Amino acid sequence: MTTIALIGAGGKMGFRLSSNLKNSDFRVRHVEVGEAGRQRLATELGVTCVAAEEAVPGADVVILAVPDNLIGKIAAGLSPMMESGTMVIALDAAAPFAGHLPARPDLTYFVTHPCHPSIFNDETDLAAKKDYFGGVKATQHIVSALMQGPAEAFELGEKIARTIYAPVGRAHRVTVEQMALLEPGLSETICATLLAVMREAMDEVITRGGIPKECARDFLLGHMNILGAVIFEEQPGAFSDACNKAITYGKAQLMQPDWKRVFEPEEIAASIARIT
Repeated sequence: MTTIALIGAGGKMGFRLSSNLKNSDFRVRHVEVGEAGRQRLATELGVTCVAAEEAVPGADVVILAVPDNLIGKIAAGLSPMMESGTMVIALDAAAPFAGHLPARPDLTYFVTHPCHPSIFNDETDLAAKKDYFGGVKATQHIVSALMQGPAEAFELGEKIARTIYAPVGRAHRVTVEQMALLEPGLSETICATLLAVMREAMDEVITRGGIPKECARDFLLGHMNILGAVIFEEQPGAFSDACNKAITYGKAQLMQPDWKRVFEPEEIAASIARIT
């Protein structure tokens, strides 16, 4: 049986992992320094936490469910307790990309991140439809990278990833550099920013036109649904000439001509440096 030391087991992400690992075929040693997190683990999952000094030595896998800006410090403190061959799993590409993991060529570094449930899905159960984050009821896809270590280690890493993010559909294998393009590049710098702009635009038309918020929200979310379905080829379709003209005008007004520079290696590195 594979033994996992879960660091940050009672945090926001750690608790999700603890819940999914509870009934798995992995042996888990939970580490949580926060009293509130320890109490929640005990009350809701019946889990008793142990100190890192007890959890990490002899563990086959160490999962770092801790904030990006703390991974370097925490991983450095845990490194002396890790035996050669231990797999370290990071849940985001930022810290590994930035070089914050210990320089230990004898360790295996595996990075995995959820795609989160798609806005286009086949969920019919209400609880699954409301599981927007994933890892509870809704099926989501995942991405994983073997940063360093023997090729055969990927199979174990992906098995753990499918467990902690379950239920999982497709599992994509990428590199850490590709994962950094996906996040923060695509998902946060681009997608989150443009969604924030759309929310500001909705608030603006409410203020300018006196449109009821419910009306503006219904109108925007409905159009996001059909426009997204066509743009992302979820269904065949084409926009009207009027819509295409509006897109051409809108891009020129809203987007810098060189906006794709956010995907340049130095820009991705700078973004990750701010995060970590």
